[in-house]
Amino acid sequence: MLIMAPSVCSDLWQIWQIIGWVLLVFKIVIPIIIILFGMIDLGKAVVASKDDEIKKSIKSLAMRAVAGVVIFFIPTLVGVVFKLVDGFNAVKGEYNVCSACVTNPGDCKSTAETHCTSDLGGSWSDDTGCTVTK
Repeated sequence: MLIMAPSVCSDLWQIWQIIGWVLLVFKIVIPIIIILFGMIDLGKAVVASKDDEIKKSIKSLAMRAVAGVVIFFIPTLVGVVFKLVDGFNAVKGEYNVCSACVTNPGDCKSTAETHCTSDLGGSWSDDTGCTVTK
């Protein structure tokens, strides 16, 4: 069974948001780097006019493209795996906060605030985050 602190995502929403921004940058930068390196390698091979070099650089470009696609879809794959975990519904609200922060970091704070006030019945403060009184 998956055990998670009651408000780990709501309390640490800033960290999850940073992770989301880093992933967003990677999703943009890695394909650009792949395209640039592929163009450089393929350009060198074409200028050299060697068939073996051209085939080698095309194969290298294809492998880089596959790696870029895999990196681009890692957040989606992680989300699918988490949805398949048995007993995950016990922390579904917290997962939604983490998921929103990682996949859409711009909406992280509002999602954490909504979860705190609606699902947990707590109060939200920008300084302290979620406070649930029992």
